[in-house]
Amino acid sequence: MNTLFERHNQYLEAVPMTYFRDFIRRIDWSLRLIAIKGAKGVGKSTMMLQYIKTHFAPDDQHVLYCSADTGFFASHSLVELADRFCAWGGTHLFIDEIHKYNNWSSEIKEIYDLHKDLHLVISGSSLLQINDGHSDLSRRMVEYEMPGLSFREYLWFVSGIKINPISLQKLLAKPNEFCRKVKSVCHPLEHFHHYLSSGYYPFYFESPKVYPIQVESVVNYIIDVELTQYRNLELSNTRKIRKLLQLISQMVPYEVNVSKLSKDVGLQRLTLLRYFKNLEEASLIRRLIADVDNFGNLQKPDKILLDNSNLLYALSSSTPQIGTVRETFFCNQLSAAGHIVEYGGLQNGDFRIDKDIIIEVGGADKGFEQVKNVENAYVAADEIDIATYRKIPLWAFGFLY
Repeated sequence: MNTLFERHNQYLEAVPMTYFRDFIRRIDWSLRLIAIKGAKGVGKSTMMLQYIKTHFAPDDQHVLYCSADTGFFASHSLVELADRFCAWGGTHLFIDEIHKYNNWSSEIKEIYDLHKDLHLVISGSSLLQINDGHSDLSRRMVEYEMPGLSFREYLWFVSGIKINPISLQKLLAKPNEFCRKVKSVCHPLEHFHHYLSSGYYPFYFESPKVYPIQVESVVNYIIDVELTQYRNLELSNTRKIRKLLQLISQMVPYEVNVSKLSKDVGLQRLTLLRYFKNLEEASLIRRLIADVDNFGNLQKPDKILLDNSNLLYALSSSTPQIGTVRETFFCNQLSAAGHIVEYGGLQNGDFRIDKDIIIEVGGADKGFEQVKNVENAYVAADEIDIATYRKIPLWAFGFLY
């Protein structure tokens, strides 16, 4: 245990404490069993360590942080760790990278049932499967899905300007009031387009010059390691998946042609549709459909976008199509804020939000022609900084979380 506590202290000494993600306040840390999921690089480990450092005294051995991919677990089990930790009086155990430990769910269940006074926090990949038929953790564990930085958070990190998030309802009701508030403290357009290419993953601030390479490394890790191990992606198809992502990054934002993609990538249609589902679980793409309530996992999506705009710039072999960038940003920010985003169709605006709000996304000249006969419709327009009527700056939708 002494070795684990020494390493725990080393992690705490290295963790940055300048900025805290607001996501840390979304979590009910008093629960006995918490799972924090998210794509590699969104900041799960940093947030856990920041929480420990602000809520426990230095050298407090009632709390322990460790990672399931360390050498300790080559000869010790999770149950053994928990037994020893509780025997030492431990009360809060944080286990990072839990998905890298085989049969983790059954051992976490055993720990939960044996040690009634122990608080467990685990973190892992977006592909983490909580509903396990053998251990039934779904009744015991509360899940939280952590996204990357919103534009609002990026603005805070890069400029020190902190603006509280606004709900979608309040933004739509009084957009001009909110935009003027933001403009009174900064020029959002000065930072917005840089965020679109660089800024979604917090590690941007560690080494901005190599950020695109790091983003590509994250994608490669998800494909080569996580998808092959946790979704049985055939090794022979990893190159095809990379080609698929590159093709998606170069697509214009219209309805997807699955048959053409299948031919271009060299995958059978059903295999391609299964990979779409896996890639969305891994937070690499987003499938959009006109009716999410009646959508099957092997059904053709109406539109496909990459998960966030930074992926577009990292994976595309040329400058991404600006319309695709705008729609990718919009869907990412709305989804991360907890809203249901559906494909609006070619005749009824780009997107339907929460079943009753229609939003068309475009540039500064985008008008209401496509949604002129649609109730509760708005335009999210790039390259403007003040709202007029129901035309709202696109960047403003980056303040929802």
